[in-house]
Amino acid sequence: MHNLLLLSNSTIPGTTFFSWPRPLVKEMLGEKPKNLVFIPYAAVNFAMDEYEDIVRQAFNEMNYSIFSIHRVSNKLKAIESADGIVVGGGNTFALLSRVYADNLMELIGLKVEAGTPYVGWSAGANLACPTIKTTNDMPIIQPPSLNALGFIPFQINAHYHELKFENQGGETRKERLQEFLIMNPTVKVVGLPEGMALRREDGKLTLLGDGTAKLYQAEKAVLELPTTSDLSYLLQ
Repeated sequence: MHNLLLLSNSTIPGTTFFSWPRPLVKEMLGEKPKNLVFIPYAAVNFAMDEYEDIVRQAFNEMNYSIFSIHRVSNKLKAIESADGIVVGGGNTFALLSRVYADNLMELIGLKVEAGTPYVGWSAGANLACPTIKTTNDMPIIQPPSLNALGFIPFQINAHYHELKFENQGGETRKERLQEFLIMNPTVKVVGLPEGMALRREDGKLTLLGDGTAKLYQAEKAVLELPTTSDLSYLLQ
């Protein structure tokens, strides 16, 4: 039983922090108060204390309590007792490395597979994939493995866009994902633009938000995925 909300990003420019995903989180977690553990390990350019404060404020406004894993000594017990797991964005390599260092991978996996809600944005969404190979981040630290939690059997590319800047000579995002597929031809990738999310309810997978996502598969044309699409077939 999986209960996942995987967000491309937390905040749309010009809006307050975590405003656009709030209706999706409320629908997922319900009206009753929840005690949620926050994993801020993707934070690099900003302090984890600061990250915890801003996330706590946003979730408190939705009637949910937040406590950050970086503040507790018995981290396994904290995850075991939580009503849900929230994983923030930042650098995916830092996130995965720190989760491995604290030996949290197995317990998070068991909790979520048993039905504990999991909300992740950007790096937190990447962590739910089989690997972090389709993150946009630089490998600023080397985790023990690139293998992630595998709550979905395909990859996400968060913050997906198709922009090419004037006089740009380097590869576009599309070309980078095509490179990935050449080296990993059996793996599918969903390019998830900002303002969009994937909602998994056990065997049902739905695309939510505002925009159009893209499905990348080896040796196939890129498919457009409109919002509200039923993507349950990607779980097979």
